[in-house]
Amino acid sequence: MIALSLLLAAGALALLLPLLSDLLSLAGIVLGRQTARGGARALPRLLFLVPAHNEELLILSCLDSLTRLEYPADRFDILVVADNCTDRTAELVRQARVPCLERTNTDLRGKPQALRWAVQRLPLDKLDAVVILDADTTVSSDFAAALARRAPLRNKAVQAYNDVANPDDSALTKMAAVLSTANHRFAYGLKERAGLNVPLSAGMCVGAGLLERYGWPAFSIGEDWELYAFLTERGVRIEAATEARLFAQEARSLRQSASQRKRWMGGKLTVLVRYGHRLLSTRHIGPVQKLDALAELSGVGPVVHLGVTLVAVGVTAVVRPPGAAWIALALAASLIRPGAHTVLAIAADPRPLRALRAFGYLPFYTIWRLGVAVAALGMVGEKPWVKTGRHNAALNRHTSD
Repeated sequence: MIALSLLLAAGALALLLPLLSDLLSLAGIVLGRQTARGGARALPRLLFLVPAHNEELLILSCLDSLTRLEYPADRFDILVVADNCTDRTAELVRQARVPCLERTNTDLRGKPQALRWAVQRLPLDKLDAVVILDADTTVSSDFAAALARRAPLRNKAVQAYNDVANPDDSALTKMAAVLSTANHRFAYGLKERAGLNVPLSAGMCVGAGLLERYGWPAFSIGEDWELYAFLTERGVRIEAATEARLFAQEARSLRQSASQRKRWMGGKLTVLVRYGHRLLSTRHIGPVQKLDALAELSGVGPVVHLGVTLVAVGVTAVVRPPGAAWIALALAASLIRPGAHTVLAIAADPRPLRALRAFGYLPFYTIWRLGVAVAALGMVGEKPWVKTGRHNAALNRHTSD
């Protein structure tokens, strides 16, 4: 019984870390401890790098959005890396008159290897930053201008706002859109104001100076989380550009979503195992940033968080180990943060009632996500990358949004 109490208490503490980090961030904002942004006004020179593996369905939508950027044409370039493609990706890119590098290496497969190969071939001394976009995404017309407002960019990273391109396809995609708002508008917005690093994902803007210094250092199946941990350990600033909107196609069925969710969770846990002790021991960041980084890497996502909490509270109520009341209280308190962010995101949605109705699917989805989370444990470590299925329906959002 004591062992069970310790296990439940440890789990409750892990689930409470994001709430604790948010409270410390709020305290820092109230006390005025915020990180000032750069004041440079010169437009940075950007390279949009698009790694693509068999993306003939969606690559042209991505390139079309980039060619429509409201940014001086002499201040940005586009480059596609067609990595081990067996479809018409490279052909379509060239027909669109966009530069394309073709890479064929069956021994070193996957996006991280493609990025390393491409970065080694870039004129980094002539660039301010490299923006890495997935081939199934589109960007808003003011995307580059929003990133430019975070200049100087050479020695820091900036994360764009990841939105959902097809929010009305299903209840699944609508919930994903709400959770995207909860993360990028509210959770990451708070971190930005408090001077804490935000996690990296699609649409990351990486300073050319960092790439000159480190090359491409992230090779796990969770390469975005690994780069976040790598830069945070070294004290590199990662800012949020909430005005820079990127739209990604969300999986609209559970079957299509399964491999993606397992890869994300397995990749994050892999990074936590590899970088947890390094983040705790580094001298380049303070205790609040250390706590926040560990909270991000150990976070299981709001839906899995809800499911785990309900299971743990149920076990505590039935078994009643020593300290059961305190454990149950801590578990319940851990839901304050994801609950508050979700409510705010639903209220901010253009169709709040429709968003709320989508959450009627939540009980079934929570059970499914718990199963996927258990399966994701098998993805920890060096595992092969699995491509998420795509569909070729037109994107629901306009890049000018």
